[in-house]
Formats: sequence, structure tokens, C-alpha cells
Amino acid sequence: MAREACSTPSSTSSRPMVHSVFTAVYASPVPYPVMTPNTVKTQISRLTLTLAPLVPNQQLSASLLRQLTYSTTRFGIYGSLKSHLTPPFPSPDSTTQSPPTTPPLSTLLLLAIPSGLFGGLAGNPADVLNVRMQHDSSLPPPLRRHYKNALDGLVRMVREEGLTSLFRGVGPNSARAVLMTTSQLASYDAFKGLVLRWRGGEGEGDVSTHLVASAAAGFVATTVCSPVDVIKTRVMSASAEAGGKGGDGGKEEKKKKESLLKLLRRVQRAEGAMWMWRGWVPSFVRLGPHTVATFLFLEQHKKIYRGLKEGVGGEGAEV
Repeated sequence: MAREACSTPSSTSSRPMVHSVFTAVYASPVPYPVMTPNTVKTQISRLTLTLAPLVPNQQLSASLLRQLTYSTTRFGIYGSLKSHLTPPFPSPDSTTQSPPTTPPLSTLLLLAIPSGLFGGLAGNPADVLNVRMQHDSSLPPPLRRHYKNALDGLVRMVREEGLTSLFRGVGPNSARAVLMTTSQLASYDAFKGLVLRWRGGEGEGDVSTHLVASAAAGFVATTVCSPVDVIKTRVMSASAEAGGKGGDGGKEEKKKKESLLKLLRRVQRAEGAMWMWRGWVPSFVRLGPHTVATFLFLEQHKKIYRGLKEGVGGEGAEV
């Protein structure tokens, strides 16, 4: 009888990390053709050039590395923490347990903060590399880096600029990761709970439930993260050579630390308050489908995992 009992949250704490690894791999190519925030004409041409050849573009390796580090960490930690607060999903023959309930939004937000923080720290090197490879073609020819792939980029960054280059812009990136996790993961669970209550459903819902909840989460995440995205992109795409001019390294390091506040003031004076949502439409075109694909893959992967788990458990019970 003990083997037939449902798993406790402590025994399932490793599952969210497994789900997040596969989800990151599945969903990372979805927004790739529209990830670079340039003009619409450039986006269309890049979309054509990216989809036309059958060989993968080398920049996709940076996107995959970013998702494997950043998304895996934040999804895994968030799911592990939430599993301790959510009752285990009941087996089909169980009549004693009620379906899992969604924790309050305030609790979800609290769980998302450390998840996003650690995700931002883990994914910062790949994020810097990803931004650089996306913007490399827009730089003057003498300043282009021409990274061959993600591994080549990381090795060259450490060799040419030192280990600190891997954590360039870690402050804005970590803040953005916290905002992204709270506005994307926590809001998805909240929207899914609302849809399930409105439809009178139970359990994890069907594909239509996941589609509606993920689309709403993508809208919220794009709106919340837009200001930090603008700052993060400008900081990370800054040339290392521009920051390295001058003879006094201490003064240059101090200048780098003060540059974020100066950048905010300059952008506010030049562009007004609307700079915070500059490029919202291309950001939503990128993040919206990515959020939908991410949660659809995640929910289906969890469903398949549960089916395999129940099948193995059923065979063991018969034996």
C-alpha cells in the first residue's frame, strides 16, 4: 500500500528541473528570428535568411545556452519551491485527495523572486554573449567580434576581457530576471487558476487553458520587463573597447559603476517617459510566442511524465 500512495512534495522536488531542461531546449528556437530589436525590414530579411537554409545559424547556439542556464534555473527553482506548497497531483483511482490548488498570488510572487535572482546570475554569461552576437552585425566592421558559436564566444570573452566580462550588466540582468519570473511564471499560474475556476475545471487543465493563460502571461511579462530590457540591452551591447580607453583602470571601473545612473538620466532627458516601452511591439512578438510555446511544452512534458510514472507504478502494483 505504501508504494501505491501518491508521492510527497519532497520526493518530487527534482522533477521541475527535469521539465525545465527539456522545455528550454524545445522553446528556445521559437522567438529566434525576431530576437534582434532592429527595424521591421531587417527583421523580415533576417527571418528569411534564418529559415531558408537547413543548417542552423551559429547565433542559435547562444540562445540555446542562455535558455539552458537561465530558464532551467529559474523554472527549476520556482517549480521545486512551489511543489512544497501544492498538494501532489492525485492518481486516477484516488478518491481521498482533492485536486491541487494554486497558491495565492502573493505566495507565487515570493517564490518567483529568488528563482529569478538565481536564474539571472546563472544565465548572465550566456545572456551577454547572446546580446553581443545579435548586435554584432550592427557594429562598425573594426568593432565586430565574429564569434563562431557560443563556446568560442565564451572562451574569447574570458581570454580577451577577463572573467568580469561574463558578468557585465549583471545588476540589470538580475533585476530583469526577477521581474520576468514574477510576471511570467507567477502570472501564468494565477491566470491558469482563474481560467480553471471560470470553466469549472479541475487538475492541470487542457491545452486551451494553457494557451489562454500563457498568452496573458506573455502580455504581462512584456509590459513589466520592457523598461529593464531597454537598459539591459544598451548596457550589455556596449563595446568593451569603449570602456577600456584611458590609462587609469580604477577610474574606468568607477566610470562603469556610475554609467547606469547617468544612462538613465540621459535617456529620460532625451526620450521622456516613453523610453520604458520603446520597442514593446517587437518585444511582444518575440516574448509572446516564446511564453506560449514554453508553457505548452512544459505542461505537455509534465503530462507525459505523469503518464509514464503512473504506468510504471501500475505495473509495479500488479507484480
